[in-house]
Amino acid sequence: MDAYTFLAADDRLGQVVRAIGPLELTINREPWLYLTYSIMSQQLSTAVARTLRQRLDAMLGAHPTPAAIAAIPFDTLKSIGLSHAKTTYIKSVADFAMQQDMRFTTLQQMDDEGVIRYLIQINGVGRWTAEMLLMFSLGRPDVFASDDLGIRLAMQDLFSFRKASPADMRRKMTEKARHWSPYRTYACMYLWRWRDA
Repeated sequence: MDAYTFLAADDRLGQVVRAIGPLELTINREPWLYLTYSIMSQQLSTAVARTLRQRLDAMLGAHPTPAAIAAIPFDTLKSIGLSHAKTTYIKSVADFAMQQDMRFTTLQQMDDEGVIRYLIQINGVGRWTAEMLLMFSLGRPDVFASDDLGIRLAMQDLFSFRKASPADMRRKMTEKARHWSPYRTYACMYLWRWRDA
């Protein structure tokens, strides 16, 4: 059974799924580059994030590599509009990618928690960022981003969850999401789309 058919059968989420229609997971075979773009775009509007990405792409040329980012002087990289912290984190991703094995094929051999443990060694990469990489670089179909603000707000509205402590809310969300396995990534995608709309 595919993700659309499975999730469309859910009592409440199914209404959202049927209204939006089938969704596809995309894969980015350069995890280091996905992490770089992800860090750049955090807490920014889509338009601003797109502008920063275009500026970085112009610096790196057609074939970006971790070594190319490592070679850019710190202040030059920062000058595209990055904060000091984000510049540091992007440099950390490049260093990690050069010193460790961050190839798509290597990460694909790890389970979800293994990938998360591996990547959070990088300065500036937390669990949420690693979960986004699992979803949208490695294409893992069953990841639930319980700490994502958009997911939390969507689930509060859709399921009429009463406001609770962060720990209680996470527990409620995780319990509800168990019913969406093995397609929790798709459920998150539907919740984000519904919230954005």
